[in-house]
Amino acid sequence: MALIVLAADKGAPGVTTAATALGAVWPRPVLLAECDPSGGDLAYRLPAQDGGVLNPGRGLLSLGAVARRGLHPDHIYEHTQKLVGGLDVLTGLTHGEQAGGLTWLWGPLGRSLATLPHADVLADCGRLGGHAQIGDLIAEAAQVVLFTRPSLDHVAHLRERLALLDSRPVVVVIADPRSYRASVEEVRRIVAPWDVAFVAGLAHDPKGAELLRGQWGGRLDRSLLIRTARELAGRLAALISPEEPAGQRADQSGARR
Repeated sequence: MALIVLAADKGAPGVTTAATALGAVWPRPVLLAECDPSGGDLAYRLPAQDGGVLNPGRGLLSLGAVARRGLHPDHIYEHTQKLVGGLDVLTGLTHGEQAGGLTWLWGPLGRSLATLPHADVLADCGRLGGHAQIGDLIAEAAQVVLFTRPSLDHVAHLRERLALLDSRPVVVVIADPRSYRASVEEVRRIVAPWDVAFVAGLAHDPKGAELLRGQWGGRLDRSLLIRTARELAGRLAALISPEEPAGQRADQSGARR
């Protein structure tokens, strides 16, 4: 359906947490793919659907081992797992050194994720700039989403990244709830000279992020993280498929709106 790249320019401020939260409330079928060449940590951070641990050897690494013979979108689900709550995930590399042998993979992977049938793909690409080859995957995305903190150094790096991108990214400010609206508006003002699709916010909510590590429940559903993630997910889904309303179906987590 559509590939959405989630990334940041400096320090990857909460991109993995944001990606997981968005996947949990995405209004259509979705796959969360860890595509950070520096390595992923979902296998160590979140439990599998049965409450056990995810297999770090099954995911991008196992996919790369067979993809040299050709990569088709139908192959992707042979290497995915399910998180607690039912979210499909393609776990990433276990450490950055593995990326050295997979520099050829990012373009074919991007094309396969972009044409995955029956599901959108949220690709957590971590921090941009460290691995040039990830640009081959990003080039296949229907939408790029850049995350930033509202601090001066993070916004300065964001501006530099905006100057390098050819696409119209979405900018998401990970903001303290106490200054949420002011932070989002300030970043919106700063990036106004660039052609961005829109500027939105996501609550910096450590308690909500911690709840993501366990079973979905009412406390998580009411958290600021999930409430702001649901609003952001709706806007992103409408942006990439404006002819298809987000609808009111059950979230991937099993919780209803």
